[in-house]
Amino acid sequence: MSIVHSSLNHYLRIPLAAEVHSRPSLRLLGPETLTHLAVYTREGEQSSFQHELLTELCLYFGVSGPNLDAKYYFHDFGTFRLQWESHTEFATYTFAEHRELAAPLEQSFDQVPLRHIPEKWLHSLNGTVMAATHVALNESDATLDDMRKAFAGNLLVGSDSQSLARLWTDFAIAPDGFGRIIVQDLGMQYQQAGRLVQRILEVETYRMMALLGLPHAQLAGPALNAIETELARLSAGMTDGVDGVAPDTPNDERELLQKITSLAARMEKLALENSYRFAASKAYYRLVQARIEELRETRIPGVPTVREFMDRRLAPAMNTCESIVRRQEALAERIGRTNDLLRTRVGIVQEQQNRRILESLNTRAAQQLRLQQAVEGLSVVAISYYSIGLVSYAAKALKVAGYPVNPDIATGIMIPVMVAAVWLGLRRMHHQVVKN
Repeated sequence: MSIVHSSLNHYLRIPLAAEVHSRPSLRLLGPETLTHLAVYTREGEQSSFQHELLTELCLYFGVSGPNLDAKYYFHDFGTFRLQWESHTEFATYTFAEHRELAAPLEQSFDQVPLRHIPEKWLHSLNGTVMAATHVALNESDATLDDMRKAFAGNLLVGSDSQSLARLWTDFAIAPDGFGRIIVQDLGMQYQQAGRLVQRILEVETYRMMALLGLPHAQLAGPALNAIETELARLSAGMTDGVDGVAPDTPNDERELLQKITSLAARMEKLALENSYRFAASKAYYRLVQARIEELRETRIPGVPTVREFMDRRLAPAMNTCESIVRRQEALAERIGRTNDLLRTRVGIVQEQQNRRILESLNTRAAQQLRLQQAVEGLSVVAISYYSIGLVSYAAKALKVAGYPVNPDIATGIMIPVMVAAVWLGLRRMHHQVVKN
């Protein structure tokens, strides 16, 4: 029973199984010359930009291009072979041409497969070429002196790979704008040459992509210096505030808080602008190290290996990027701590001010209570006065009516009674209001 197209399969089983075979290396059999281009996808451009370039090149030779979702493409155009790979930020074009006879070492790069490519298409790569390298694969038995002449006396980098091949380069850009690599085949077996050349080209490509983070680190340095200087000044202002600013005047603290918040925003903006680039550079650097490890280099006497060259030239740049990342994180934490400290100070000052306001309200309430008590005392006198007046009028009326009542005596007797009755009535009413 076959399950190739069976419903038993997970819908991603076939694509995932094919993923490990999606980027095979070129099958090379020396002598070969290759041209490798890494074309960068500029910011704001869609990934379709790379497919458009490839499709345009294929149409020139009367060949249909890949689908928009393709990540790998290979075609034999007769005079040369093309391998195209799409990556997150760039795409690589590797042109390979087999030669019947190996050219003299000094003429290894005179006839390269790029000569078959139309100049119009090459001009369309304006501002996007990130890496450009020529590779010559042959069975030459050239010596170290011969290699120095081939590279115009530049500082050579080379190594012996498992005693099956020797690679030579100077990691420099020649006058024609291309880097140059020579691989001596000392008996490589099936597909070994293709894998070795692919690793060397990936080292060059990933090296250039990793170095994209260095300009960002160099630009971030002065910006971080300015932020650190401003933070130190604001911290000094906080210290002065502790010694000389009155605790009930939070205006200075609020102004400091606004400035520190502005610093935090600048720091966050800088980190957002650089975080992706630094993370990508770190990932590319790891790929460079992995590919160098796969070369299994052994030293050629008198020549630094690829690993030694990268440790001396690429590692410091990556360390610079890493130090900027750590510095950004440390500075962001310092700004956060300073911000929290200042917010705490502002909160304490505001609490002290609120406490003074409440104390003032309590004082005013006590004054109002005393005033109210004084008013209540006057009210007792006034109400008693008018009540006694009514009693006096009533006693006079009774006397006129013939009753034996002395108005003056009745009024005098009623004075303490009326005052006591009014005072008790007001006290009872006051207790009822407080209870409610």
